[in-house]
Amino acid sequence: MPENETAKQDEVTVGEYKGNPVITLPIGPRGGFTFGLTKARAIIKYLDDIKSFIEKNEPKQE
Repeated sequence: MPENETAKQDEVTVGEYKGNPVITLPIGPRGGFTFGLTKARAIIKYLDDIKSFIEKNEPKQE
């Protein structure tokens, strides 16, 4: 992405780091969460565990 362009805050971007593909997920106005193929595979493999973790630990709204 050219320097004079800015990604939307809710836009997923795909790029490269040291010759390897990476993906950046937006997490707020401060930036994003960037990871490569190994972590992407782990996220997919353990997605149900991640969802359960969120449900158990997210503050309850009343």
